[in-house]
Amino acid sequence: MYALVGGTVHTATERGTIDATVVIDDGEIASVGDGDPPEEATVIDVSGHHVTPGLVDAHSHAGMAEWGEPEDGDVNEGTSAVTPHVNALDGFHPRDEELKHAFQNGVTAVSARMGSGNVIGGIICSMKTHGLTADEMLIREDGMKAAMGENPKRFHGEEQGRQPSTRPGVAATLREALMEAEDYVDRREHARNEGEPFERDLGMENLARVLTEGLPLRVHAHRTDDIMTVFRIAEEFGIESLSIEHATEGHLIADEFAERDVPAIVGPSLYSGAKYELRNITFETPAILREAGVKVAIQTDAPVLPQQHLDVCVGLAVREGFPAEEALEAVTRYPAEILGIDDRVGTLEAGTDADVAVWDGVFYENDSRTRHVFVDGEHVFDRERDAVDPRDEYDW
Repeated sequence: MYALVGGTVHTATERGTIDATVVIDDGEIASVGDGDPPEEATVIDVSGHHVTPGLVDAHSHAGMAEWGEPEDGDVNEGTSAVTPHVNALDGFHPRDEELKHAFQNGVTAVSARMGSGNVIGGIICSMKTHGLTADEMLIREDGMKAAMGENPKRFHGEEQGRQPSTRPGVAATLREALMEAEDYVDRREHARNEGEPFERDLGMENLARVLTEGLPLRVHAHRTDDIMTVFRIAEEFGIESLSIEHATEGHLIADEFAERDVPAIVGPSLYSGAKYELRNITFETPAILREAGVKVAIQTDAPVLPQQHLDVCVGLAVREGFPAEEALEAVTRYPAEILGIDDRVGTLEAGTDADVAVWDGVFYENDSRTRHVFVDGEHVFDRERDAVDPRDEYDW
C-alpha cells in the first residue's frame, strides 16, 4: 500500500485538479481525497509535484516492432493484404525496450497493434507497458486494424505485385472482405438454426465481431479522400464503432467527423514528409478537430516517434491551439474512452487500476520529468532509485 501526499492531483474526471492524497492498495486506486493516509501505507511525499493518471497512447506498435530492430518485427503479416485472423497479443514482447522507455516517462498503457501494410491487419490489444508476460499486461482486445492509402498500395502493389495497387483497389479489398464476412455470418446462422455442421474460419469469426458484436474498426487514414472512403464503407456495412487513426488531414473535414461522432487518434505530427499523403501535416489538427466537437486522442505511432515522448507531442499540440485544460485528457481519459478501457485506466478515481505518474512540473512542458511511476500499484520507477547516468553505460 502506498499513499502519495502533498501533491497537486489531476484526476482527469469531473473533479478536475485538487489537492488530495492518493492511496494505492492491491493494484487499485483506493481513494483520492482528504484525510490522513492509512497507518500501514508507505508514504511518499510528492509536495510541489503533479500527480496524473498514467498516460495512454491509443495507437502504438510498442512491444510489436521491437526497439532497435532494422525490420518491422511482428507488425505486419505480409503474406496477404487481408489478415483478420492474426492477433497482436501473440506477437507482443514484454521485454521490448520501447516499453521500458514508456513507463519510465509515464506512459503506462498503449494500444499495441498490427501495422498498416495490410488493408486488414488483425486484432489489436490495449496493453500495460510493464509486466512479466503479455497475458498479465493485457487490458482487453480493443479493435480490428485496417489501413487505407499509400501503405497497403506500396506493400502489396509495388513490392508484391498483387492487389491492391491503387486506392480503388484498397477500398475494394476492404469491401470484399466485409462482404465475405456478411455471407459467413449468414451461413453460420443458418447452420445453427438447422443444426447443421459448420466449418469455422478464424479470420471471418474476427471480422464477424466487427459486423455483429461492435468490435471497433480502427482505420489508418491520412488524406481526406481516404477518410471519406472509410466513412462511406462504414455506412454501407452498418459499422458504427469506428475510429480514424492518424487523421493527418482531419482538420480539413472536421465537421464530417463531428457529424458522424467518429473520434480521431491524431499523430504522429512531429514527423518529416516521408510520403506524399503527409504533405498537410500540422500540430494544429488536434485543436481544429476539438473545436468542431470531435473527441481527440494524441498518439506517437511508436516507434515512429519514441514512445516516451508522448508528452512532448501534447505540448506541441497545446502550442498550436489545443486547450491546455484538456491536454491531460487527450492522453488519458479520451484515449481510454475511445479504446473502451476507461473502466480500468485514464482517470484517478477509486476502483480504477493504480497506474499513476508523478511529475516535477506540468507533464507536457519540456523541463518536466517523471519522479515516480506506478503500474497496477507496483512502484516501477523512482527517479532517485532507478535513474542511470548514461556515461556509466558507455561501452568503452
